[in-house]
Amino acid sequence: MKRHIFPVIALTIIISSSCSDKVPFKITDLHVHLKGKFTIDDAVAKSKAENIDYGIAVNCGLGFPVHNDSQIDSVLNTFKDYPQFYVAMQAEGREWVNTFSKESIDKFDYVFTDCMTFTDEKGRRNRIWMPKETWIDDEQQFMDYLVNTLVTILNTEPIDIYVNSTFLPAQMESRYDLFWTPERMDKVINAAKANNIAIEINNRYRIPSSAFIKRAKAAGVKFTVGTNNADENFKGAEYALKMIKECKLTQDDFFLPVRKARI
Repeated sequence: MKRHIFPVIALTIIISSSCSDKVPFKITDLHVHLKGKFTIDDAVAKSKAENIDYGIAVNCGLGFPVHNDSQIDSVLNTFKDYPQFYVAMQAEGREWVNTFSKESIDKFDYVFTDCMTFTDEKGRRNRIWMPKETWIDDEQQFMDYLVNTLVTILNTEPIDIYVNSTFLPAQMESRYDLFWTPERMDKVINAAKANNIAIEINNRYRIPSSAFIKRAKAAGVKFTVGTNNADENFKGAEYALKMIKECKLTQDDFFLPVRKARI
């Protein structure tokens, strides 16, 4: 009997009109994971109970179950009977652009990545959500390198959304405003705008700041809503709803993917 190994996946949630009492338009959460006790069966039930549409994002890259082109069709085939779902590539690390062909990437409805994995100028692979894998010799120099790396990502990687936007390592996150200066914000915002890349408003980390969002809105950048949950215990887009009101965002300020036909 063959055993089927499924990749780590993430769910995209579209919050239905049940949220219309909070904002005057339907919003979309494009970054929810199947983690902890939250299974695909739970997702199906949650979708029906809450009248929420889902999209499923496959983690693709070095060290993940999906790490080459030959796996893409079989993964997408698992969703052929679920045409109501979006299917997305969650691009991991910086190697992904050389790992997957354009043909494979284009089979997904949308692609997103972050700047939480990169190799620094000393050749050290950083995964900045993990303190033991984050190398900071000088905080301001680290921040400049992070921003420059992010701008390179936005200029060169074929993505639709920049997620976990403006994330900082644990030792720096309490001083967000010190490191995310207007000049650094504008470098990222300008690169996102130039490449038509949306910026995620992240509910788990409560980022980016309202100051960043207002600058990005003024520049004409589109947004998405993302949760990036660690387990089954998450609520619906509380931080994003707060930012939508505070920053006076409208439906026109948000990016929505387009479902592609799948055989």
